[in-house]
Amino acid sequence: MANPSHLLYTAEHEWIQLTPGADLPTEPVRVGLTTFALDALGDVVFVDLPEVGTEVTAGDACGEVESTKSVSDLYSPVTGTVAAVNQAIIDDPALIAADPYDAGWLFTVTPEATAKLLTSTEYEALLD
Repeated sequence: MANPSHLLYTAEHEWIQLTPGADLPTEPVRVGLTTFALDALGDVVFVDLPEVGTEVTAGDACGEVESTKSVSDLYSPVTGTVAAVNQAIIDDPALIAADPYDAGWLFTVTPEATAKLLTSTEYEALLD
């Protein structure tokens, strides 16, 4: 599956619902895992997400994903305040892999600043 071009990405294999070249929005944006990350992880069995109201910092760990293969940290692509978590994936972590760029989002954050973010083309070049 190609990485959607309307999203931005991190080198740690998260995506964020920011439009390339646009200013930071004032409303919360979704964060999720790329298909590359999910392929490497295998079947996701548990997620530990930051709580609503938590301040997250771009590039810092803010949660964990546990799979049948390993436990991996989640890194926030932006600095800001967590506005919501996806209860559906907490209840059924397999949903992350079933629909990673839509229903499988992890949490939303109201962004204040970003880490180094990549376009889909830059991210795909990183994977080559």
